[in-house]
Amino acid sequence: MARSKTSKGWLDEHFKDPYVKKAQQDGYRCRAAYKLLEIQEKDKLMKSGMTVLDLGAAPGGWTQVAAECVGDRGAVIASDILAMDPVPGVGFIQGDFREESVYAEILAAINQQPVGLVISDMAPNMSGMKSVDQPRAMYLVELALDMAVSVLAPGGNFLVKVFQGEGFQEYRQLMQQHFKTLATRKPDSSRARSKELYLLGKGFKG
Repeated sequence: MARSKTSKGWLDEHFKDPYVKKAQQDGYRCRAAYKLLEIQEKDKLMKSGMTVLDLGAAPGGWTQVAAECVGDRGAVIASDILAMDPVPGVGFIQGDFREESVYAEILAAINQQPVGLVISDMAPNMSGMKSVDQPRAMYLVELALDMAVSVLAPGGNFLVKVFQGEGFQEYRQLMQQHFKTLATRKPDSSRARSKELYLLGKGFKG
């Protein structure tokens, strides 16, 4: 089947992308790893020995970075609806964390350890229709915040990808209720034309 012009354009951009090439050279599964690395460089969110929960983890670029940062003494629990190839030292739970059984698995994997950081790079499958995609995206970030509020230790942090559009300001206000400070991050490795931003809640109020 012949590819559409849009599809071909995306593929051309993808394979010329310096971060795609860098990911291949550095052994990361996707270019998204550099977004987390940039934020880590600036905000020092992850430290050796801490517990991190990675939501929407597949294909595992963020998971790889988190595992490197927390080291052997730390723990990374990753979860996604999609399957994901194992990352050494990481516990992976496949399934929809809205389901009780999956949620219980995540809690069991955390094993009552204080979670210092919840990260979420989740995004819906985009249809190209703003009226459909934005509500789906906001729904996912609301779910991620609910999970963070459930598992974070007091003083913990939450990093989440959010798309600018309807519901964005209301979501910022909701995060401000739960965290002492709220920052916005747009890493250099995030494509300039993308409406994605990362909201960082620091100091979970508990």
